[in-house]
Amino acid sequence: MPASRTTSEKRAQVIKALAHPSRLLIAEALLDGEQCVCDLQELVGADMSTVSKHLSLMRSAGVLVCEKRGLNIYYRLACGCLGDFLRCVDQMTPARPRQKSCC
Repeated sequence: MPASRTTSEKRAQVIKALAHPSRLLIAEALLDGEQCVCDLQELVGADMSTVSKHLSLMRSAGVLVCEKRGLNIYYRLACGCLGDFLRCVDQMTPARPRQKSCC
């Protein structure tokens, strides 16, 4: 049975929030536990404004949660199953160029 339109839209919002190389780097880094925004900025290699926009989009989609401690903000994944999802995606990613399909 197919998902409802609302469920599909919510899923699409989460997938879109992950659909950028920098945001995937952030998500993968957070699989090991929470990190300070300054560490995530260094990982992504972009200015703080750009990293903040990525983090905000991921929070809005429900992928991340954050906590302010003093002057620092720490981010963590909202759900522990993201690693399973990424491993599944890796199985769909060919290790070598795909042969032409018949379709």
